[in-house]
Amino acid sequence: MNDHAAEPAPAVPAPAPVPPAGPDATAAGRIVLLTASHRVAPGLLSWPAWQSLRAADRVLCADPGHPQLPYLREAGVEVAHESPDAQALVEACAGGRTVVVIPSGEGDRRLTDGLARLAGSGRVDMPDLELLPGSYDLPGARLLDLVQVMDRVRRECPWTSRQTHEGLVKYAIEESYELVEAIEDGDREALREELGDVLLQVVFHARIAEEGRPGDGAEPFSIDDVAGGLVEKLIHRHPHVFGDADAQTPEDVNAHWQRTKAVEKQRESVTDGIPLGQPGLALAAKLAGRVRTGGLAVELPRGEGIGYELLELAARAEAAGTDPETALRAAARAYRDAIRAAEGVGAADAH
Repeated sequence: MNDHAAEPAPAVPAPAPVPPAGPDATAAGRIVLLTASHRVAPGLLSWPAWQSLRAADRVLCADPGHPQLPYLREAGVEVAHESPDAQALVEACAGGRTVVVIPSGEGDRRLTDGLARLAGSGRVDMPDLELLPGSYDLPGARLLDLVQVMDRVRRECPWTSRQTHEGLVKYAIEESYELVEAIEDGDREALREELGDVLLQVVFHARIAEEGRPGDGAEPFSIDDVAGGLVEKLIHRHPHVFGDADAQTPEDVNAHWQRTKAVEKQRESVTDGIPLGQPGLALAAKLAGRVRTGGLAVELPRGEGIGYELLELAARAEAAGTDPETALRAAARAYRDAIRAAEGVGAADAH
């Protein structure tokens, strides 16, 4: 199969029958290996794929349960359930015939390896060999696999099947911090992995939510509901992208974002929606940012103790465009490296 193609051909319905040209008795013929993504609805094939299928002398598919077969039959394409080896396939093309092979699943490695050996031997008059993608994965198609795998794991794994939203909370927090660490380390490989772990939490919670909770009256929802709500939110909050609003600077975008959220959620205060359980510096900076973008004249509270000093530092950092939480973590990491250096361990060995 072909997961990545730069220019996917448009999926089209079956074309009208095309009469095949008469075979040339002196030609070695043509083998077409037709691939199709299982992540695209069966029957949606490219125009070149339908042309090859309708013009072929024979169409072969070893898998009688292949999802494309009902649609090929409906289009009048006769498919033989055969699994020829490479030599038999070459012989079937004798006389200038064209044979289209529909591989099963991820492809038929035995057949393709056999054809490669025959071609490399130099002793066989090989037919033309064409790899024809019939359909392609669209961006994000592997997310469909993720949903299917999560569904099966939820049903069949003794541990996963017992998990609840509440029981998974600690993992969501841990994975988020590990993602932050990968970003701050500049580790691209770790970043990819940690993004996957965070995505797993989203899919896991959505899968649990599909089942609902007996007796609590809550309506079940699925990952499609989650994604659909997010799409609507992004479109609604980006009228400068999807509508006719104008936003020339990031500040313009942020101001519109905050106004839209206030209307959507009918908030009474700019502080509504700020989670008080987040780390202290991040909380202080968030409050200061809401005050600043809301155009409010609110003096910082004054008092004795380090808390008020940290509050003032956090507000100053936010006004200067610096995330105090990130800045403090960077300083703390430098401190950790200094400690390890004093111990003779070395920062490079830190985990």
